[in-house]
Order: sequence, then structure tokens, then C-alpha cells
Amino acid sequence: MDLDTVRTFVAAADAGQFQEAAAELAVTQQAVSKRIAVLERSLGVRLFTRTARGAELTIDGQAFLPHARDLLRVAERAVASVRTGRRPLRVDVIASRVAPSGLMRDFHRAHPGIDLDVVMLFDVDTAVAALRSGAIDASFRAVAVPGRPLPEDIESVRVLDEPLDLLTGPAHALAGARSVTLARLAGHRIWMPGIVPGTEWAAYYDDLVAEFGLTIEATGPNFGSDALLDTIADTPALATFMGAHTRLVWPADHGLRRIPVTDPTPVYPHSLLWHRDNPHPALATLRAHLTATTAGHDAAGTWRPSWVHPH
Repeated sequence: MDLDTVRTFVAAADAGQFQEAAAELAVTQQAVSKRIAVLERSLGVRLFTRTARGAELTIDGQAFLPHARDLLRVAERAVASVRTGRRPLRVDVIASRVAPSGLMRDFHRAHPGIDLDVVMLFDVDTAVAALRSGAIDASFRAVAVPGRPLPEDIESVRVLDEPLDLLTGPAHALAGARSVTLARLAGHRIWMPGIVPGTEWAAYYDDLVAEFGLTIEATGPNFGSDALLDTIADTPALATFMGAHTRLVWPADHGLRRIPVTDPTPVYPHSLLWHRDNPHPALATLRAHLTATTAGHDAAGTWRPSWVHPH
């Protein structure tokens, strides 16, 4: 059903005259008559009868009018849902408890008038495909993963270098340390069952292991953060890495220790990715907010893989 004919019908029904409807729609009276005739043929009924005062709705016209208004309202909502600046800004934060989620919470507090849709995608390839299709407007990722450069139409900017902490249980040999060097971690078992081969975080930890001779184990099923914390608390031989901005809560009797890692401090590089042709006005606001509120990169005494974009 052609929406122009429906819109013309509603205008004529409200005005009671084809001439006034034509003036409202900025078309000729003949055009109004033709559109009404097309709609009547499509529906198989008469919608108006001519009178000395103009045009009156028939019984069928009266029955159709509220549905015609509904059609126009639905069409307006459909257009508004994709109109630039009217739909929410859709951002991939990877997971709910990691640093990018915190960055978006800070952005929301600073710009409460901007509607947000937060999504969680698994890996960089999925995120890039979603950016290129328009399914999302931005994504937080470590770039560029070795052997998988970003497409030319995807832009990125470093927004946060997140230090890694060592997380241990109370009986671990390093539990009492105020800080621990990377060299001192050699020979200790670091358990990270969430590392998945082929992901950007797997590439990050592969380089960390290769450069500093660490032992990172990704064995066993990944039952989530709660199971990881339980195991670390109960197993003196195991520790794990955790981003300094990762927000996790555990029972007080776990006695877990978060210990800064130094000499150098490994930092996980979070970058914001977006499609260069994305017109959403809130995207520029997000980029400006992140640039203004996050710390510098490649600080002295830190380490990140050589493949990470420097900007």
C-alpha cells in the first residue's frame, strides 16, 4: 500500500475538502483526487462521497481512517529509528566487567542525553564486520592483530593503556608482595582459561609469554569469572592476570590479592574502532570524550606488543 495515498486520504478526511487537502500537501486538487481513486481501487471500496460542502467519509472510509493513522505513525517511527542522530549509538564493549564497559559508563554519566545501546561481541573479526555493515557504530579492540590488519575503511584510535595486575590467593608465594616484577613471575603458573586462540587477547598474551618467559596456562573449561576466582583463592600454585580496570567482586573470605606488575608494567592497549563513513553525530562526541579523559600511551616503564598501533 502506497503511503502517499494513505497520507492524502488522512489529509482529506481531516480537511473535509480535497482542495484544502491539496493545499496542505502542496499538490494539485487533481493529484489528490487521483491518489484517493488509486487507494479506493486498491481497497475495493469507496472512501468518500461528494457533498455540497466538500467530501464526507463513507462508512468504509470511517472504518479505514484509524488504521490509516496507525500506518502513518508506524512509518514515522520506522524512519526515526534509522535517521542519523535519532537512533541510539551502538557500541561494542566486549564484556560487561572489563575496562571498555567502564569507559562507556563514564561517557554516559558525562553525556546522559545521548541514547546508548551497549553490545558485547566476541572477537575483532566479528566486530569489524559489524562496523562495516552498520550493525554497530564503534568497538573497543586491541589493534592490529598480527596478520589481520584493519580494512582501509575502519579507523582506530588508542584510548586506554590498561595495566595488568597479578591476582593471587592468600596462600600463594607472592601474596604478600606490594608489587612484583615480570622477571619474578617466570616459573609461576598463571592460569587464564578464557584465552581463545585466534583472538586479539590471545595474540597479546602470546607475545607477553615469548618476551618474558612466562608460563600461561589456558587449560580446562572456562566457567566464567566466579569459578576462576574460586580456583585462584583455593589453589596456592595458581595466579592469574587481571586488568587494573576490570571490576570483579568476590567473597571476603577468598582473601584474594591484586598485585601491581612492574619493570616493565604490561599494559593492554584498548583502541576505539569505527567506520570512516559513519555519520552518527554522537560518535564524534564519544571520540572527543575518550581523547580528553584517558591517559597517555606508551608511558615509560610499560610494555605492549610491537604490533599495537602507536596512536
